[in-house]
Amino acid sequence: MTTSPRVERAIGCVVGSAVGDALGAPFEFGPAGAFSARFPGPGHGGEMCGGGGWDPGEATDDTQMAVLVAQSLLEHDGLDLPDVFRRFQRWAAAGPKDIGLQTEAVLGSGAPWDLAAALHFRANQRAAGNGALMRAAPSAVRFAALGRDATMDAARRIAALTHGDRAAWEGAAVFHELVRVALDGGDPLDAVPDALRAVHPDHRDRYALVLAADWHPDLATEFNGAVWPCLGSAVWALRATSTYEEAVRAAVDLGGDTDTVAAVTGGLAGAVYGVGAVPGRWPAALHVPLPGSGDRVLRAEDLTELARRLAG
Repeated sequence: MTTSPRVERAIGCVVGSAVGDALGAPFEFGPAGAFSARFPGPGHGGEMCGGGGWDPGEATDDTQMAVLVAQSLLEHDGLDLPDVFRRFQRWAAAGPKDIGLQTEAVLGSGAPWDLAAALHFRANQRAAGNGALMRAAPSAVRFAALGRDATMDAARRIAALTHGDRAAWEGAAVFHELVRVALDGGDPLDAVPDALRAVHPDHRDRYALVLAADWHPDLATEFNGAVWPCLGSAVWALRATSTYEEAVRAAVDLGGDTDTVAAVTGGLAGAVYGVGAVPGRWPAALHVPLPGSGDRVLRAEDLTELARRLAG
């Protein structure tokens, strides 16, 4: 099957995000530099090592939720927010290995799909985690062809299902826009200023800070489980490297919320370099259990097919 460069990049975004997630999972909450200390140079193998409760190559809730979004988009030929929310609820009720505390609280609250996140935010005033950003690769691919406004709007609406803080919406929206530019063959780093102009004014300055060319993750004022430094770290990793492998390695080496930072980085880098740039030994080990869907486990070829259909 002949694959166009755009579809290669779309597959790179979806598979690349999942690979980053699985690579980073064993190093979550660990110190900076732990990945390169164990795997000193690119290309040597063994990096899908497992650990921390994860089997080698096992993807986390980041990719599991991304797959649920993808399946809903394809089965409904577009965005059906109540359906996405129901899929999230069924998955959460099935006891995934990992689930964000806030996401779990929202999905288990019993509130309607269009109120649950807002009510949680109103009560807690904390909802700017990276849990909406981590699952955004499939929707970024699906809505890219519709242009900047449509893809950023879709990102915000999906994010708002679990995150009541608009900061989380805007992070997902910027990710969508940068992927859109990359899928069109452009440089997402050059697109950052235009993307920032489309960010809600109340949140523009904070995103401008972490997306600036001179920003480094060491300058973050929050743990990278927050949406701002997570997205900023992914953009930094893309800027500071020249290959998919280097970018994802740099992301995991930051420590902290390694699975999600690497998932976001992998989505961006995969969209830039295409799936052919993802080292074959990594997707070969990749598998994505889907709690709430029987015993189904997706492999890289399943994610590839989802990405093809989303890009179509």
